[in-house]
Parts: sequence; C-alpha cells; structure tokens
Amino acid sequence: MGIYVIKTPDIGEGIAEVELVAWHVQVGDSVTMDQVLADVMTDKATVEIPSPVSGKILALSGVVGETVAVGGELIRLEVAGAGNAKEGAATAPAARAVMQTAPVAAAPPASPPVSSPSASPASAARVRGERAIASPAVRARAWELGVDLEQVAGTGSGDRVMHADLEAYAKSHPSAPRAVAAPVAPVRTVMGIEVNTQEAIPVIGLRRRIALKMQDAKRRIPHFTYVEELDMTELENLRERLNAQHGKERGRLTVLPFLARAMVLALREFPQINARFDDDVGVVTRHGAVHLGVATQTDNGLMVPVLRHAEAHDLWSCAAEISRLAEVARSGRATREELSGSTITLTSLGALGGIVSTPVINHPEVAIVGVNRMVARPVVLRGQVVVRQMMNLSSSFDHRVVDGLDAAKFIQALRGYLEVPATLFVDV
Repeated sequence: MGIYVIKTPDIGEGIAEVELVAWHVQVGDSVTMDQVLADVMTDKATVEIPSPVSGKILALSGVVGETVAVGGELIRLEVAGAGNAKEGAATAPAARAVMQTAPVAAAPPASPPVSSPSASPASAARVRGERAIASPAVRARAWELGVDLEQVAGTGSGDRVMHADLEAYAKSHPSAPRAVAAPVAPVRTVMGIEVNTQEAIPVIGLRRRIALKMQDAKRRIPHFTYVEELDMTELENLRERLNAQHGKERGRLTVLPFLARAMVLALREFPQINARFDDDVGVVTRHGAVHLGVATQTDNGLMVPVLRHAEAHDLWSCAAEISRLAEVARSGRATREELSGSTITLTSLGALGGIVSTPVINHPEVAIVGVNRMVARPVVLRGQVVVRQMMNLSSSFDHRVVDGLDAAKFIQALRGYLEVPATLFVDV
C-alpha cells in the first residue's frame, strides 16, 4: 500500500489561494476515481475537486470557510501500489494543516523535547506584538479556551494557527476556560416566534465573495447615482404586440432585451462609459464590444453572468441568452467564462424594484444601470392629465473617470431610445 497526496489544484488566472467551501467525504471513507471529494471557490466560481485515484481517506486538510494555498496538501489517501508520496515524508508548509486524520499503524515516535511552559516555539518564531494568523473559528475557540493565540505555534500555510495547533497548546498549557455563554434565559414567544434566540451564521463561500467584492467596490470607487424617470407606455405597447404575434414561436420578451438594445446604441455615443478602470496602474480601457453583465439573484446570493457581444443580438436572441445565463447561474452551473469579462452591468429587481435605488458598481467597471419597477400613474402630457406606464432608472457611475454631465447625457440618450422605441431599430 502507498500514500497518494492530492494538492489544491492550480485553477489558473493567477489565483494563489482558494476558499474551501465543502467536504464531500470524511476520514476513513473509501473513494473511487473521479468521485468529487471537495468544493473550493475562487472569485469567479465554485470548482469541484475529484479524486484521480481510488483509495481510502487518511487525512483532510483545512476546515470549511478556510482559505487554502494553491499547491498545498489538501487530501491524503491510502492506495494500492506505490502512490505519489513517501509515508512519513515531510510536507511543504502549505501542506501541513491536517485537520482530520485517520489512525495509521506506525513505529512509536521519538519523545519530543520538553519545552518550558514560559517559552513556546511560537514565542521565538513570532516577533513580539506580531498578530497570529488564524481563521475566525480558531480565534473563537481560542477565546473559549482562554488561550493567547500569539503564544501558539502555527503549522499551516504562512504559519497559520490551525485547530490542531490550538488544541495541542491548550492541552499542554491548561488554563481556566472563559464562559462561552450567559445563563440561558427562559424562552419568550411572541406571536409564535422565539424572540430571545440567536443564530450565528458563518459568512463563507459565495456569500463571503459577494461581501468582499461589494466592500472592495465601495472602498475603491467614488460612486454617484443619477435617477431619471421614463415614460415606458409606447415600449410596453410594442412589447405586448410583439409577444401576441410572436411569443409562441420565438419566446416572450421582457423589458430587459429592449434595455440591452438601448444601452448598446447609447454606448456608441458615450464609449467612456463602456469601460473598465484598472486603478492599480491608472489605465482606463474602453471597449468597442458591449459585454453586458446581467445581475441575477440566486439562492446562494447575487451573481453577474455576462451577455457577450450584446450588440450582435436581436431582441429574441438577447432574451434567450439572458434566460439561459440566469438559469445556469441559479443552478450553479455557470462557468468562469460566463461570469467574467463584463464591461457594464444591468441590474433589476423586477416588480420589487422600488422607485429609487443606489446600485453598487461591479468593479472594475465604471457604470451600472439599475431598473426600478414600472407603475401606471397619472402624468401631465401635452396639457392633459393621462395615465402612463412610468419607470425610473437609477444608475451609478465612477466619478473618477465619468463626469456628471456625461452620465446625465448617457441616461437621457437611454431615455430617448426607450420612450420612442422605433429609434431602437434605426441604425444611423
């Protein structure tokens, strides 16, 4: 029998680390070739890690929610034959964070040197005052045990303190654990709801990626939002007529394909808005093609699949592709290519869109167009009070590279195309 080590794969795009979001096996499980063992997440998508061999799980490295380095040891298996690693061989620093291990028969290890309780290996290795590297779960456990993490030697990647390190230190340095919870109060129920209960929900996986991306966008980009109302009556009349005539054969049209078409035309006049700003090097790249990100709500959070070359689509092919992208995003089957490369984003909450919003720009883009709900309400038209289908656009821009005047002109161009929908089909 031999040992086979599976390392965190290089997923490309210069990614140096990934987040571990799910284990599909446990220590002691027998697995077959191509069986999915774990899921990891990059900034773009979730990637499954299959087993290249059949064997028995000896050890799993890392816990769900932890960041693991590309190239570090992830899983250790016992396999028939020689395997790819010598049993007992030293592993790279990134591969030593084994959190769960199966018992393996081996010669008794030599007795470790006895260290003074007043000086741990970490005290010599870590500069005084230097913050220990550890996951939130490890920090919470250290607080419960009353352990100072700065005194614990880390065996994970970059000297990260792992659960096993913490438990070993706590065992050899007993201290009074802190109280982890106040006395439990009697449960109060109001209208059938337990009002004094709490639930701690780890922010991991896609939800963590969304949180980090939104935080980064708001930190980097000086947003300003411009809101304009549109009279959508004529466009709605056209849409209903097209759906009545062609809906059964070609599919029903929503407002989104018309908006996509209007954005393609307006961006020809304002190319500085169909752009991406690399603020690390100070370069704005303007794009001739419109790769339209379409913000899509999924069970796991907001995703932005990309309608590539929106300028090449007619209304029905645009509607079909938006529908397909939404379906693969919601089912978790979207590829990295389908989730990257957008040059401007369109976001809509449909009937729940409210009357005004302040959408967050999809960094490194410089603009996002937000669609609010459409409502029938009275307006003054040519001196008469009439009922019209009205809708707001709430759009945000990066004020570093988009001037307020240009943003307003861009939205007014969109308004012109949508309020007179015949102009959507006139190429000049």
